[in-house]
Amino acid sequence: MREDMTTGSKITRNAQLNAWIKEVAAMCLPDNIRLCNGSADEYQEMLSLMVSGKTARWLNPEKRPNSILVWSDPADVARVEDRTFICSPSKDDAGPTNNWAAPEEMKQTMRGLYAGCMRGRTLYVIPFSMGPVGSPIAHIGVELTDSPYVVANMIIMTRVGTSVLDVLGENGEFVRCLHSVGYPLVLADGTQRADVSWPCDGKQKYISHFPESKEIWSYGSGYGGNALLGKKCFALRIASVMAREQGWLAEHMLILKLTNPQNEVRYICAAFPSACGKTNLAMLSPTIPGWKVECVGDDIAWMKFGGDGRLYAINPEAGFFGVAPGTSDESNLNAMACLTRDSIFTNCALTDDGDVWWEQMTPRLPAHLIDWTAKEWTPDCGRNAAHPNARFTTPARQCPVIAPEWEDPQGVPISAVLFGGRRAGVIPLVTEAFNWRHGTFLGSIMGSETTAAAAGQVGTLRRDPMAMLPFCGYNMADYWAHWLGMGERSGAKMPRIFYVNWFRKDAEGRFLWPGYSENCRVLKWIFERCAGQAEALETPLGLIPEKGALDLRGLSLAADALDELLSVDIDGCRMELPSIEQYYQQFGSRLPEGLRHELKEFGKRLQS
Repeated sequence: MREDMTTGSKITRNAQLNAWIKEVAAMCLPDNIRLCNGSADEYQEMLSLMVSGKTARWLNPEKRPNSILVWSDPADVARVEDRTFICSPSKDDAGPTNNWAAPEEMKQTMRGLYAGCMRGRTLYVIPFSMGPVGSPIAHIGVELTDSPYVVANMIIMTRVGTSVLDVLGENGEFVRCLHSVGYPLVLADGTQRADVSWPCDGKQKYISHFPESKEIWSYGSGYGGNALLGKKCFALRIASVMAREQGWLAEHMLILKLTNPQNEVRYICAAFPSACGKTNLAMLSPTIPGWKVECVGDDIAWMKFGGDGRLYAINPEAGFFGVAPGTSDESNLNAMACLTRDSIFTNCALTDDGDVWWEQMTPRLPAHLIDWTAKEWTPDCGRNAAHPNARFTTPARQCPVIAPEWEDPQGVPISAVLFGGRRAGVIPLVTEAFNWRHGTFLGSIMGSETTAAAAGQVGTLRRDPMAMLPFCGYNMADYWAHWLGMGERSGAKMPRIFYVNWFRKDAEGRFLWPGYSENCRVLKWIFERCAGQAEALETPLGLIPEKGALDLRGLSLAADALDELLSVDIDGCRMELPSIEQYYQQFGSRLPEGLRHELKEFGKRLQS
């Protein structure tokens, strides 16, 4: 139905959705309202709108067919964690790791910003499914936005269209996602102003989540996770709340399919903080003959119990929104293959022949570029050509190693969950948890040592439990309690949990493990452990491979390096106990007793 595309009345068959569109239109005052259908024609129209509005430029069609390059405002280049809020009724429900604001106070503030914020613009209504349309694991959202950039990216990253509205029906529930760049073309006094290439509000940004009402309100940013509200905002912050309420898991995890030479299959999820090789592992090219890795998802996993009591996972996204710098044929050949066409590049550099470039993309530096700020760039100019958080958006279907079942509405059964971080010492190459509770403990204390990107803080350990620190939509202690409860519910049918560390170094600061494709050797041992085939040795931290259990054929690795990679630094673990205790203390009485017990037992094992 499209009876009134100005006020929002009866645009769809869903009365709740129509009422909400009408309410938002009356507040934001757009010139037009458009219901998006997610079609190829609509996608092309959004690209053309961006090009004509100077937001984007076409790339060389012989180099990157049907692809565009976008340069954002320098004030709008990344997720703004300090402006991201969990607006639960109680501050304790948000917990000490989230920014909290009272729901009604935040809504009052944001209503003031939203008032008339879409004058002169079109309000796009984007019905989208997170996960295959109609899947029992999937959920539906609707994003209202005034940004063609958001529409185009959402068409790649989610399933957009009338089929979503068909599933929603007349009374279906959906997550409300409201977004505005905060740059009206007609001011409150009637003054008109010209549009800019990247509209945003450089001074005021809010990304607010309302867990009780399942709403997301975003204002002032047009970029990435601040504006593509199906991604971190819905798929993790709001979905984690829904998962706790409904008895499932919404996790910041890749999903990969691992097949051995006998054509036996295992599915593995893995959670890593940033800069720890998540996308590389999801698209890994194994070096062991006969083994195969296929990608189900590179960033987010939703897991629900199947009829057999096992956890089944879907990738709720339909595309990859990846960090470009560091991505290359050497680090991730399959990711590079995804980007050959039909992609959106944001804040990358432009080559003289109309292609994109970013740091570490090629072994040799180009002689000349136009950088992401539209300035001339040469290798000796002393600055990056691409922004460190430059991005690509590309359809998952273009990945040469995408698993055939990546869109199976029933999901794939998960055999193992991996946690890991960037640790120069203490943590072995791979450790298996004793059980689900112990694995939850390992996930709760995981973290990464900061790199040179944090000036003056190199080597400082930053805890990032389950890689969910910026993305958990409620108190992290309650999140851990939910994990423990999931294990109690399904017991031995839960996936095995492993703790991995690709980044251990020797005394001279050199990496001991080659990483990248060679990580398949660790995956093989994990596969065999799940099949009850590989041997393991018990340590205070967990179970590590027995000598000879890792398949190192064809790999040049010194024996002493392997010994160090698989050793547990007992003294280092003992020194770390006080920091774990201090980290837990901030959660007070909400910390689950199961984790208190695991920490106590860990301390005992370290003393024996």
